[in-house]
Amino acid sequence: MDFLVTHFGEILFYSFAGIVLVGAIGVVTLKNPVHSAISLLATFVVVAALFVLSHAEFLAAVQIMVYAGGIMVLFLFVIMLARVKGVSPDQAFLSHLVPVAVVGGVLLTALVAAGVLLGVLAVGDGAAAAMQAVDGVQVGNTEAVGMVLYTKYLVPFEVVSVVLLVAMIGAIVFGRRDRFIAESDGEVGS
Repeated sequence: MDFLVTHFGEILFYSFAGIVLVGAIGVVTLKNPVHSAISLLATFVVVAALFVLSHAEFLAAVQIMVYAGGIMVLFLFVIMLARVKGVSPDQAFLSHLVPVAVVGGVLLTALVAAGVLLGVLAVGDGAAAAMQAVDGVQVGNTEAVGMVLYTKYLVPFEVVSVVLLVAMIGAIVFGRRDRFIAESDGEVGS
């Protein structure tokens, strides 16, 4: 029982990391795109839990809102609206199995090596590392990100906002381009 109490954070981390790996493998290996999207959603949510364990609550909230919310809705719309014909699932799935396995093995080896190296180099308490000094005052991760984002990086933040807005408008125009063309030719009535 003492072992569980002493190493509870590590046990939670490795459990969540295992769930993330299983979910990521499910995203790639499941043949049904809806099942793959659900596996991706589960992976996003558990990654957010890993952020909470790392005392990065702001990143966890962004992970849930942006990825688990917005990106999953986008994926589901694409899955439901796209009409993929002419490629059998077995052919698409098995045609690149060997190169993907080789690249995956190399990446897994690099990740394990980096994890061992970081495990050897990691020093200090995670809770203390999550605290940041802003203007001489110790604040949490969320406050530190907010202070830096809206003071030092305000202009780049606004530029990125405008670029994302332009990209969103461009995507809408591109997606409805045929309707705009049809309306300009007088084919579509009101």
